[in-house]
Amino acid sequence: MCLGIPGQIVAITQPDHRLAMVDVAGVRREVNIACIVDDEHPLDSCVGDWVLVHVGFAMSRIDEAEAALTLEVLRELGEVQEELAAMRASAGGS
Repeated sequence: MCLGIPGQIVAITQPDHRLAMVDVAGVRREVNIACIVDDEHPLDSCVGDWVLVHVGFAMSRIDEAEAALTLEVLRELGEVQEELAAMRASAGGS
């Protein structure tokens, strides 16, 4: 199952490629943030944003309360463990 999982942008890693480091429940992974960057919300203002991550892309910004609720529901459903394991594997265990 593919799902969007909440994470928080902690750093811009490759500005020219619109890549950022996102923390998802303690797992950090580089993702593309091009979908959430625009004239009103430029790249340098994204650190600290909560986003929904899907297949290596931040698909949309969400607020912190929505992120916490979504993570809790996913934990209850047992989905987040599977997704986090996949993220750890693709990130080389970091």
